[in-house]
Amino acid sequence: MMERFDCLNQTLYNSPDVVELFQGSGGLLENTELAQGKLYIDCSTIDPSVSQAVGQAVHAKGGFFVDAPVSGGVNGAKNGTLAFMVGGSEDDFKRAEPYLRYMGGKVFHCGGIGTGGAAKLSNNLALAIEMCAVSEAMNFGVSLGLDPKTLADIMNSSSARCWSSDTYNPWPGLQAGVPASDGYKGGFPAALMRKDLELAIQAAKQKRVALPLGASAHQLYSMLSKQHEEEGNHKDFGSVLEMIQNMVVPIKS
Repeated sequence: MMERFDCLNQTLYNSPDVVELFQGSGGLLENTELAQGKLYIDCSTIDPSVSQAVGQAVHAKGGFFVDAPVSGGVNGAKNGTLAFMVGGSEDDFKRAEPYLRYMGGKVFHCGGIGTGGAAKLSNNLALAIEMCAVSEAMNFGVSLGLDPKTLADIMNSSSARCWSSDTYNPWPGLQAGVPASDGYKGGFPAALMRKDLELAIQAAKQKRVALPLGASAHQLYSMLSKQHEEEGNHKDFGSVLEMIQNMVVPIKS
């Protein structure tokens, strides 16, 4: 049955999972019939260098490959408005584009294999930092006596406006249909944000690029995901607000 497919689209957790699928024992590339002339669309968020290596292996077997990480979350999947960031040759992108447009509203060709992952990691790097910033600012303002809705309205009408404030605000009860208003259930787990930040930091080290704010966000999400693991939950990454609220600032005598 597997030999009959023309295109395989998969989303796996991390780089080793993708390598195992393609190049592990019994992997897809062990059977030439499962590679030659077939299109593989990998929507996993992994190390861009791993995507490049897997893509080269697929091409060597006569297949086609693009990395196409996705953004938009659960609501984007439900509404068909996902955004795909695609890395691959022009020809492979043209092969993949019809399949991706069926699933998402926006499809970006970012460049060669691995650039899709680079775009996704860049996006999530900014997203993690802005979520931490919005959470910190909301907690700060409310502690000074501001009503959270009033503060959010001001931020969303001013220069602090961003997706984490106007669409996915972490303060409970401000917006309907977001995890913050449902005990941070569902959404994008903090552990996945930590994983993506680790990938970004790893890639940045390879290129000798500084990520000072990314490192701070990674520290917060490492603490948060460890807490969630101990509690046995998978709360959304917006729950970083709860952790910030519970931080104790020592008073110097």
